[in-house]
Amino acid sequence: MNKIVIAIDGYSACGKSTTAKSVANILGYTYIDTGAMYRAITLYFHRNHVSLTNKKDITKALENIDITFQKSAKTGMSETFLNGLNVEQEIRKMYVSENVSQVSCLVEVRNAMVAQQRKLGKKKGVVMDGRDIGTVVFPDAELKVFMEADIYVRAGRRQEELLECGQLVDLSEIIENLKKRDHIDSTREESPLRKADDALVLDTTFLTLEEQVDEVINQALSKILNEKRESVDAE
Repeated sequence: MNKIVIAIDGYSACGKSTTAKSVANILGYTYIDTGAMYRAITLYFHRNHVSLTNKKDITKALENIDITFQKSAKTGMSETFLNGLNVEQEIRKMYVSENVSQVSCLVEVRNAMVAQQRKLGKKKGVVMDGRDIGTVVFPDAELKVFMEADIYVRAGRRQEELLECGQLVDLSEIIENLKKRDHIDSTREESPLRKADDALVLDTTFLTLEEQVDEVINQALSKILNEKRESVDAE
């Protein structure tokens, strides 16, 4: 079967990662969580007191960062490792969420991560989610999806995620964090969050996870079938 690249972009807490993981699992594709990559860098910068205004410090820090993904033997889901240490739970905490947008807008950080992301998806057969996958990382991706949802619904989902990690955070604080991240992500000079012209818009406000996954899978199978037809015609 022909393999494609599936790029899923959109706002925080719209269900991008959960949907992308499920789609990758169903298709037998590799899932790449680019948001986790930026969160891991944010965690490293925080722990090592890297100044976000010192380009020399940023460049040096990036040289010492190794981000990998490993499937958990317990859950079967992909988990994030920073320099060999499992940081999957730590990077989901609020103090990381509050700083990840400032880190991810740094040109040195984005250049390093985009290069790595393109390398990971070079052989296709990947589902990648983030902010600029369909516009910058893989502008030629066969399937592009842009996810959005009502901010109060998004905040409720994020609050549930935090509760599962043992963190009780007031809903108003989460809403303000999401608004702040939306503004930074959408207005940053380097790779801003925006919908690709040929992306499918998926509003998840009233959709269940199963409905989200089904929609992306149906679109993906249609693209895969078209790729197969074009290959046959070319022969």
